[in-house]
Amino acid sequence: MRHGKTFNHLGRKSAHRKALLKNLACSLIEHKRITTTLAKAKALRLYIEPLLTKSKKNDTHSRRVVFSYLQNKDAIKELFGPIAEKIGDRPGGYVRVIRTGFRRTDGSEMAMIELVDFNEIYNQGEDTGKSSKRRRRRGGSGKSTSKEASAAVSKETTEVEDTAEVEVAESDTPSEEEEK
Repeated sequence: MRHGKTFNHLGRKSAHRKALLKNLACSLIEHKRITTTLAKAKALRLYIEPLLTKSKKNDTHSRRVVFSYLQNKDAIKELFGPIAEKIGDRPGGYVRVIRTGFRRTDGSEMAMIELVDFNEIYNQGEDTGKSSKRRRRRGGSGKSTSKEASAAVSKETTEVEDTAEVEVAESDTPSEEEEK
């Protein structure tokens, strides 16, 4: 029975699966974006996110822990160098999985997995969208809208009272036509 076994075994024995994820992780670190099947991309996301979190703390222990997973010196240098600098302020969610359709030969669902901070085109469009788009509250307590509305109503009432006083004052004084 497979009770409590939550991760995807990818149809492989444990050693084969570890080697596969290690190679996919090294390729992702080297190229910043790879295309693979959706199941492998989701499994890789679970595998590499903790490693990217460890790379933010650049000390000997975290380097050794990550090296025990990847066993590739070039990948470690890249991970603790430029990648760690770019993801330093991000609190998580370092990779993005985008579905790309189905493979022609066997029909398996394909996906592109990439490091979020290294896609300049996607991030550039996201920044401009945030600056031009206004956020609006939905529902809420309505305190800010009621204050603005009451201020506008009080302003209107004072204007109405002023115009009414002027009309009353004009009616009290006799006009030239009434004097004749």
